[in-house]
Amino acid sequence: MVNEEVLTYIENLIPDPQDYIKQMEAFAEKHDVPIMEKTGIEVLLLLLSMQQPKKIVEIGTAIGYSGIRMAVKLPNAEIITIELDEERFQQANLNIKEMGLEERVHTLHGDALSLSEEINKYGPFDALFIDATKAKYTKFFKLYEPMLSSNGIIYTDNVLFKGTVARDRSELKTRRQRTLVRKLDEFNHWLFTLDKYETTIIPVGDGIAVSKRK
Repeated sequence: MVNEEVLTYIENLIPDPQDYIKQMEAFAEKHDVPIMEKTGIEVLLLLLSMQQPKKIVEIGTAIGYSGIRMAVKLPNAEIITIELDEERFQQANLNIKEMGLEERVHTLHGDALSLSEEINKYGPFDALFIDATKAKYTKFFKLYEPMLSSNGIIYTDNVLFKGTVARDRSELKTRRQRTLVRKLDEFNHWLFTLDKYETTIIPVGDGIAVSKRK
């Protein structure tokens, strides 16, 4: 992870997004909604622009920030995105409609672990983006990986979790934090053992794992 001085420098180089995107960022900060950090979303969008996926499935819509950013960057892509929280799901729909993207960004409300059969009907997908409950990352990966096309790529956010995965867990204050960090650490190690995939972790934002079929 880069230090704060370097991070600020990089963020200041990033051009300002559209006004409505800035409003979403402000809304997320005010209401404590987790969205991708500036450097993280920029790297994700660059990787996707190089890949040029036609269909993306996103686990964890939140208020629609990353789905909208992907749709704006990739005008030929269709995005299926899933959100468990009802309030965030409704806010996402408002944001997607406001941006005029409802024809390409399709939202589903519910638990991604329960909606897999319905989601599978939209596939195959060229990209899977996992950005939801961190303790379920392995389950999400195993359940949705078969829905990918032959050249599909899996992007997983928050895999470094503010750098806590690299720290001594005894430094963490709560049992919940220790459990969550342990599961993330296990997930990261597991990614690198997969025979069918090669994975790298990019230490930007909160850490992005990129897993590509060999």
